[in-house]
Amino acid sequence: MNRGKTVFAQLLDFVPFNHFEYLTERFAANHGIKHFSAWSQFICMAYAQLTRRDGLRDLVACLNSQKSKLYHIGIRSKVSRSTLADANERRDWRLFEALGHRLISIALELYRDEDIGLGLKEPLYAMDSTTIDLCLTLFPWAEFRSTKAAVKAHTIIDLRGSIPVFLSITTGKVHDVNLLDVIPFPAGTIVVIDRGYLHFARLYALHQRQVTFVIRAKNNLRFTWIASREVDKATGLRCDQTILLATPKSKTAYPERLRRVSFRDPETGKHLVFLTNRFDLPALTIANIYKNRWQIELFFKWLKQNLAIKHFYGNSLNAVKSQIWIAICVYLLVSIAKKQLNLPASQQILLNLFEVNMFDKTPINQMVANAIQNLDEPDISKQLNLFDF
Repeated sequence: MNRGKTVFAQLLDFVPFNHFEYLTERFAANHGIKHFSAWSQFICMAYAQLTRRDGLRDLVACLNSQKSKLYHIGIRSKVSRSTLADANERRDWRLFEALGHRLISIALELYRDEDIGLGLKEPLYAMDSTTIDLCLTLFPWAEFRSTKAAVKAHTIIDLRGSIPVFLSITTGKVHDVNLLDVIPFPAGTIVVIDRGYLHFARLYALHQRQVTFVIRAKNNLRFTWIASREVDKATGLRCDQTILLATPKSKTAYPERLRRVSFRDPETGKHLVFLTNRFDLPALTIANIYKNRWQIELFFKWLKQNLAIKHFYGNSLNAVKSQIWIAICVYLLVSIAKKQLNLPASQQILLNLFEVNMFDKTPINQMVANAIQNLDEPDISKQLNLFDF
């Protein structure tokens, strides 16, 4: 089926091309442009993400060195720095955001039945942000500090498959907690968040919308004890209490009961206290829900280390947003390929394989099978001993 297609072309086949053309028309992305289409820009930028190019000059040189291999997937002419830079600066970033949303819906359907081991029937989301530092001289619009520029990627991931379901890119000055005002969490979902989002009025708004939250409490929390439940301290649990907030301001912001779960991690010895509005789940499940929040940190780490978002190929807000959304699209394409082809490898390994085999004409599943069949420890029984004389 994939005979004659490069690995890169096979990966791009997971893009719903008809929908991409519809989006191109919707955002007039090719209006007045003759030689460098929106699809060509997406291919160039996806190539940059997969091969982790350090800059625009590096990217263009590598693209033009593979001109014959890129011809059949949409790049029909030599790519110039000015053409690609202009496209990043001027073509509406919302095209790639909309494509990302379409890929998110595909990935969510594929990972809908993924078991995260907590016995939950409801969707479980983790919310956090990551800060991407920028040069203040080149990005003066990205307000952060007096000597530093930055953007924040406010993100929500579905923990079934670590699929990003929401992404908002703001300047570094925007506080994380403000995003709770704009995100329409569906009723019946569970969201796990760190204590940077501890704002009782906003948490109460989530509670009124029938959204479950699990959040880490601050050390200075003042409360009134109402009741306690027994816990198995061998699991790391220390207490499971029903409380009311004690200060006038917090009582006004959140007037109803909360559940307070204290936990000491047996592995690290770290003491953590969680607040939740969910009373029917076991206390250990509440602790494990928060433990799963670490997946969003792994997602940010994976994104920064393995995709080219540390080096931006344009200085405008439009260029930055386009590049980050294309990076998310590439991440989603890898996730979709992994699930649809049932690839027995991590996303980290898959990304490395795509990078080094991009223009091989091997089916992706065969490429992965070839890569993992010899991952066992090598036989060193016949290896010479360094100290044999």
